[in-house]
Amino acid sequence: MLRRKPTRLELKLDDIEEFEGVRKDLESRKKQREDAEVVAAGEEAAAAAAAIALGTDHKSREQIINDRIGYKPQPKAGGRAAHFGTFEF
Repeated sequence: MLRRKPTRLELKLDDIEEFEGVRKDLESRKKQREDAEVVAAGEEAAAAAAAIALGTDHKSREQIINDRIGYKPQPKAGGRAAHFGTFEF
């Protein structure tokens, strides 16, 4: 492998100004996105609080968690009678 001398990079004033402009632009976009998320989260929380206060959409903690993770539990088939045939205790 051939070795070569290290390349020297010089930073010019124009490069610094361009970097600062791009950085400020990215920071402003990030701030706008975060503000939009906070507003959306606030609206969702207000809607949920209103629904709970009205009692129209009252769910147990377990049901809320199942909805959030997408779990839909299936009822168990039968009961004690299904295990023991026709015998009932």
